[in-house]
Amino acid sequence: MKILYLDCAMGAAGDMLSAALYELMPEKETVLAELNGLGIPGVAFRAEPAEKCGILGTHMTVTVNGEEEAPGDDHHHDPEHDHDHRHDSEHDHDHRHDSEHDHHHDSNHDHDPADDHHHHNHSHRSLQEVSQILNALPVSVRVREQATAVYRRIAAAESHAHGVPVSEIHFHEVGTMDAIADVTAFCLLMEKLAPDRVVVSPIHVGSGQVRCAHGILPVPAPATAWLLKGVPTYGGEIRGELCTPTGSALLTQFADSYGPMPCIRTEAVGYGMGRKDFPASNCVRAFLGESEEEAAETADEVLELSCNLDDMTPESIGFAMNALLDAGALDVWTSPIGMKKNRPGVMLSALCKPEQRETLVSLFFRHTTTLGVRENRLRRSTLTRRTETVQTELGPVRRKTASGFGVTREKYEYVDLAALAKARGCSLEEIKHKLP
Repeated sequence: MKILYLDCAMGAAGDMLSAALYELMPEKETVLAELNGLGIPGVAFRAEPAEKCGILGTHMTVTVNGEEEAPGDDHHHDPEHDHDHRHDSEHDHDHRHDSEHDHHHDSNHDHDPADDHHHHNHSHRSLQEVSQILNALPVSVRVREQATAVYRRIAAAESHAHGVPVSEIHFHEVGTMDAIADVTAFCLLMEKLAPDRVVVSPIHVGSGQVRCAHGILPVPAPATAWLLKGVPTYGGEIRGELCTPTGSALLTQFADSYGPMPCIRTEAVGYGMGRKDFPASNCVRAFLGESEEEAAETADEVLELSCNLDDMTPESIGFAMNALLDAGALDVWTSPIGMKKNRPGVMLSALCKPEQRETLVSLFFRHTTTLGVRENRLRRSTLTRRTETVQTELGPVRRKTASGFGVTREKYEYVDLAALAKARGCSLEEIKHKLP
């Protein structure tokens, strides 16, 4: 089983995470060329060597139309020394705490020319507009789906923080091309690595306060705190916002579990660096390795959440299912049932990790009419799963292999088969017969 472990002892941000995965790539120049060939409007990637506390790593610099976005944002906030911080850390320049109202200057406040660059260079984009940009990129359906799901997470967090509908959320720094580049790069690199399991360490969120358009807010900021519900986090002596909303959304989208580093045979280690210097090395570390087959065959623990419904339309139930899947549920399904007063009904069920319980239970209540959610704690045994990309005469196709307990099974990825069938105007069975 191929395991990816992300060490977030200094938090996480989009550029640091993508740089850490980039360092794991065997052919870095080819990967960098592919990133620059994505065609994100005006965007260019540069992988630059960086050193923190004597450790050499990579900083992934993204420029938009030849300029790096808002260099004035590259700070960690210290309330005693930082009086013009425009809310985000050195790690990333991808987040603001206002949803609609900060492209103005107040004449009663000190004016910093860097603010002009910051305020006037960032676009306001809705989730739909960001999705349109992502859908136009030459990447697989899976990468587009993952990147879009990351932005849905951020939109939901901002909606909760500001008390406005998701449809009214307009991204500022998160919606700029450089942040779209960070998210897309991470999703693409994850597809290339194709780990069977992603484990994330407890996340250091920093401490102190951060200044934004709404005033001075505590660390972690509200959107980040909402995204990290159910995730093990901690503060510390380092003052600043170490984990950004984009970093939080990426981690929670891909993490299978959280905790200490598992027992693996490490094959590669990547260091994704931030810009600012701290007493501790300012980086995200990525470990890629293989676990023992026996470890993959042991049972793990999951929760089954369910509720009975007899007064919802099929469309509404389908929407609730998608919301649960987007939040990281392992599986979601419905079952026909008979209820009191001889009413036919539907039982909605979801499978999740124990640490996802609070998030998914809240979604059950938000998106269904149920008055109660049942919970069963289960033990399950799983096969070792691995995904690899096979080069065929029809093009690259992902193949999933499951093994353990004396059995081995192989299956091509349906999304890839469907894309090939649609492009060639033939059936799925015809495509399958042409593959090795």
